[in-house]
Amino acid sequence: MFELQYFVPAFATLFVVMDPIGLTPLFLALTQGMNAQQRRTIALRAAFVAGGLLTLFAVFGENVLGFLGISMAAFRISGGILLLLTALDMLFERRTKRRKDQTETTVDADEDPSVFPLAMPLMAGPGAIATIILLSSQGDGYSGTMLALLVMFTVLLITLALFLAANLFERYLKETVITVLTRVLGMLLAALAVQFVLDGLKDFGVVG
Repeated sequence: MFELQYFVPAFATLFVVMDPIGLTPLFLALTQGMNAQQRRTIALRAAFVAGGLLTLFAVFGENVLGFLGISMAAFRISGGILLLLTALDMLFERRTKRRKDQTETTVDADEDPSVFPLAMPLMAGPGAIATIILLSSQGDGYSGTMLALLVMFTVLLITLALFLAANLFERYLKETVITVLTRVLGMLLAALAVQFVLDGLKDFGVVG
């Protein structure tokens, strides 16, 4: 088994990479106009999907991507492009307009952000996947995998708790503030998407 002293730096690394605090306002913006039940469903589904993906990489590592013939660089670029499309939706309030008259308690599959972009690439993005692979490769196979899984579940639980508290944050924010916040976060998300693409191109040696 891994020693507990390795948990703290490993936890800090994944916590910074996944950034639950930074993801919370994004979750709030992506689920704007939804009720508490819809948000709870999306939060749980996103955590479950992200956990499943990260567990897969913790156990099998880069072999998963290698089996599919996908490099980490290509994964970064594709994730960045898809994330950019979501950022454009946020900037031009397309998601908000589509949800304006939505009152049903079930989430439309076309409007469900739980798998994309929340679970992937925001929660289980290239950075988190690379971190999990690195952590699982420390020590012997079993101890490294156990460390990676424990750290992952801890960070995901914190992220889920913040997501479930999103309604409390929204209660104290006016609609105008949320609209402005959504656009600002859309710009930041676009910048993050571009950074993903640049990191992938750098890995390919296209840019310095």
